[in-house]
Amino acid sequence: MGTDEPGHDPADSMASKRRDGVACQELRLSSGDMKWWRDAKFGMFIHWGLYAIPARSEWYMHSAQIPAEQYAKLADEFVPRRFDARQWVRIARQAGMRYLVLTARHHDGFALWDSPSSYRGFCSRRTAARRDFVAEYVGACHDANMRVGLYYSPMDWRFPGYFEPKELPENAALMKEQCYGQVEELMRNYGRIDVLWYDGGWLAHQGTDADAAWLWEPVKLNRMVRRYQPKVVISPRSGWEGDFLCDEGGHEVTGPIAPFAWEKCLNLNRPSWGYNTVQDLMSRDDVIRMLVNVAGRGGNVLLNVGPDRDGVIPPSHVERLREVGLWLERFGESIFGTGPGPFQPVDGHYCSTHEGSTVYVHVLEWRDSPTLELPPLSAVVESCRLVGGSSIGWTQSETQIELTVPTERRQTPCTVIQLKLAGAVTGQPAPVTPPPVRPRPSSGKRRSRR
Repeated sequence: MGTDEPGHDPADSMASKRRDGVACQELRLSSGDMKWWRDAKFGMFIHWGLYAIPARSEWYMHSAQIPAEQYAKLADEFVPRRFDARQWVRIARQAGMRYLVLTARHHDGFALWDSPSSYRGFCSRRTAARRDFVAEYVGACHDANMRVGLYYSPMDWRFPGYFEPKELPENAALMKEQCYGQVEELMRNYGRIDVLWYDGGWLAHQGTDADAAWLWEPVKLNRMVRRYQPKVVISPRSGWEGDFLCDEGGHEVTGPIAPFAWEKCLNLNRPSWGYNTVQDLMSRDDVIRMLVNVAGRGGNVLLNVGPDRDGVIPPSHVERLREVGLWLERFGESIFGTGPGPFQPVDGHYCSTHEGSTVYVHVLEWRDSPTLELPPLSAVVESCRLVGGSSIGWTQSETQIELTVPTERRQTPCTVIQLKLAGAVTGQPAPVTPPPVRPRPSSGKRRSRR
């Protein structure tokens, strides 16, 4: 991680994206097998490795042009004295998260497990730490009944063949052999794995993951994965199209409901994915608004933290996650286990989710009006109330639904309204033309920073 996908335009909506990768329908999970993941909505990404020692981002080896031999010496210092995977899981659970994804091996090539396939034995079990951190992490997740994910980067900066795969085919083949061996170890040796999060399939930092499929042969690779883990949810970055799409970075999510499974991954600490001495955290409200906007468009949020060299998630990060978790304790019914709609989102104004005959409307901005006007529904609205509060006024006609919430009863960072319908929500919401934007205060709408 560390950069957006090549060619990414932050203004693009998720609905406009297309699957990029080799198609192989037999590898795709069924909607039933994907249900737990789509219901989960919120997960913890964990970027942790040797790069936590210099604390200048996970791309430190490449960006600072550190020779592989010199960078490898960091493994002599990597002895995390306070690493406790059970504590990571407790922090995630307290935040309301339902799954975790750990960087088992990043682009620098250092593996956090006992990896016989690792080139030159570059792994935590065979260097100073003498520990299999993947085993401890997976065990902690299983013990807590939390869904467990592993991130794996096929690319490895130690191999010149990564940067010149056609000029150095034997070296590139050696990197590929390591990839197959390590993925097999991760899928075979640690019990149930729920998410396999590939990253870095693209070659020489150019093009797309699909452009590199000629080298990685991702269908072959993932057929092996399915032999060991038939139900694992696989990301799209191995060159195969994957079980879901990924939108990376802290830019806003806009547009209509996406017609596919997708995940928004971003940093809690904006400067980098790995631990960084520079700290610039997202606010509680920015995290919540991102989660609401993504859930209202049918996606998940994978929010990243970077533990320090001793394996400790910084206390300020823990506190911010706790604040989000307190909000979810009150309003999580409107996020977890829901589907998007029945109303198409209106950027910066509102979005909605539903479960059965219950609809949740998340009002992000009221636009100088005491009422919220929604498109019509065929089902009759039987009741309307604030989540965590009392009933509010509403009217329903053939042309619209109108909700009224007095200013003093509105919630921050968004007002969450529950509608109970006479019947379950069915079908897909129709496209909607956003209403005219009325004049607003000069402070404007909130916007997340990149």
